[in-house]
Amino acid sequence: MSDFIKHECGVALVRLLKPLPYYKEKYGSELYGLHKLFLLMEKQHNRGQDGAGIASIKLDPQPGSEYIDRWRSIASNAIHDIIDGVYAKVEKALLENGKSKHSQIPFLSELYLGHLRYGTFGGNTIETCHPFLRQNNWMTRNLVVAGNFNMTNVDDLFNQLIELGQVPREKSDTVTVMENIGHFLDEENDALYYKFKELGNSKSETTPLIAEHLDIANILRRSSRNWDGGYVIAGLIGNGDAFVLRDPNGIRPAYFYTDNEVVVVTSERPAIQTAFNVPFGKIEEIKPGHALIIKKNGRISQPVILEPKQKLSCSFERIYFSRGSDTEIYKERKELGRQLCTGVLHAVDHDLRNTVFSFIPNTAEVAFYGMMEGMEDYLREHKRRKIKSHAHEMTDEMLNRILSIKPRFEKIAIKDAKLRTFITNDDERSDLVTHVYDITYGTICPKEDNLVVIDDSIVRGTTLKNSIIRMLARLEPKKIVIVSSAPQIRYPDCYGIDMAKIGDLIAFRAAIKLLEKNQIEHIMDEVYGRCLEELSMKRHDARNHVRMIYQPFTAQQISDQIAEMVTPPECKIPVKIIFQKIEDLHHSCPNHRGDWYFTGNYPTPGGNRVACRAFVNYMQGINARAY
Repeated sequence: MSDFIKHECGVALVRLLKPLPYYKEKYGSELYGLHKLFLLMEKQHNRGQDGAGIASIKLDPQPGSEYIDRWRSIASNAIHDIIDGVYAKVEKALLENGKSKHSQIPFLSELYLGHLRYGTFGGNTIETCHPFLRQNNWMTRNLVVAGNFNMTNVDDLFNQLIELGQVPREKSDTVTVMENIGHFLDEENDALYYKFKELGNSKSETTPLIAEHLDIANILRRSSRNWDGGYVIAGLIGNGDAFVLRDPNGIRPAYFYTDNEVVVVTSERPAIQTAFNVPFGKIEEIKPGHALIIKKNGRISQPVILEPKQKLSCSFERIYFSRGSDTEIYKERKELGRQLCTGVLHAVDHDLRNTVFSFIPNTAEVAFYGMMEGMEDYLREHKRRKIKSHAHEMTDEMLNRILSIKPRFEKIAIKDAKLRTFITNDDERSDLVTHVYDITYGTICPKEDNLVVIDDSIVRGTTLKNSIIRMLARLEPKKIVIVSSAPQIRYPDCYGIDMAKIGDLIAFRAAIKLLEKNQIEHIMDEVYGRCLEELSMKRHDARNHVRMIYQPFTAQQISDQIAEMVTPPECKIPVKIIFQKIEDLHHSCPNHRGDWYFTGNYPTPGGNRVACRAFVNYMQGINARAY
């Protein structure tokens, strides 16, 4: 993705099912769980570079000893910063207390939770890093929460906390969710306390009984019933229970593996495969609307928490965000590239002898391979037909000329500087992105070769206009064709990806430009009025009226307008942009059909309200997030 955007966070949970000496004897260290947690986090480092954090809970602690440990970092390499800090603390404790004093060694635990943060909004401070901690002297009231989620109705959830009698310290989805769960955790504790007390148990006797009978599924059902968003929320409770809850549409990813030694949960499957050397088939998805619950006694269950709905897992995970080392994702990205071949061939008039292919950025490489395989398949059939049709007059020269045609590809662009272009204001960004990439000279024949470059997706078009097309034009190709393995991004996201301002999206700006060119700007006013009306009502069937902005135009018209808008004024070389078709996206990624940022088909009412709010903000000139 040449336009950098922030996106989903990552989680990692490790629960050891054997006593710690077992791991010392078999694997050489009682810190086996901690080692694995760090490896899982490192293998998901692509999911969060704004910060990271870990928490651990010791089972069966002695009163008066610390049993919940936490370490968070916002360093530039947060995972390594945590690793260095935690191991230094562990080694210091070992020297001071000796190896036998398990209770005195921080992070020497049976239960771990790790988090990698991409901050979609808010300050990047240590306080914004997960895991969050809600503390209490009662073990079963302690709560640790981390997740990969965005809630669209934080205001409503915040007000519900106030109605419950709380005075929340801040209005953020993480704190709101944690306090929401915490409230019903407290109620569950209270109910169990009075139940066992009435049965004649002493106060001290009720503590282990509460821990044993704590109904995690019931707590999650009560706390999540009004949530609207995409989420994977992981939690640890002080007594050693743990859970990971997934939203009813399965928007955010969650995978788990279990054997007789360990239970592991991550946001990406290959992390588990690598860290525990287990095959693809041994790793399962947490089902939408379900929670994986691990009780302190090691019992594992996956009950229904919220009624599962249509599975609409985020397709951007497959296109770009998740690491391509996953077996299925690798195949899907290649297929995304292959599906683009027909449009590319048409754009270059089927002249592959005078066309050079490349990719920008490196994450588009797998889709590039798929496109190249598609071109080879086309040429194989083309050569077969050509040879067959000229079989009787075929000379060696003619045959050699036909057989010599092959897809030409080069390493055209090099990312020359690691510049995170989202951290500056618009004026500074424009100058920065000009220097993000450098060109490989001498790779094409000037004024003769077409140049085809594939990207994961086109979001804002900023880097495309200010850097990439200017750079490619220096090679003087006959035509520049930019290919996106994703469809046009038309709508804001509100479930994890940082695309909350509709005016930032180049496809939206192109549609507005076409409305103006065709003198039908009145559609904008009509949509504005409908969006205002929608936002004034509280209902469960909110509608996305922003679709009307795109209805007068074909996808091709919008693509052509985008090409015009991203072509620098000084560039005289024809520029064409080809986007993936929605039906081809679904063909390539059949199990990840979440496409609301392309189609406006949001899986929750909150998504439709966010789209309306984003358009109202645009019309009112408010440069603010839509949720």
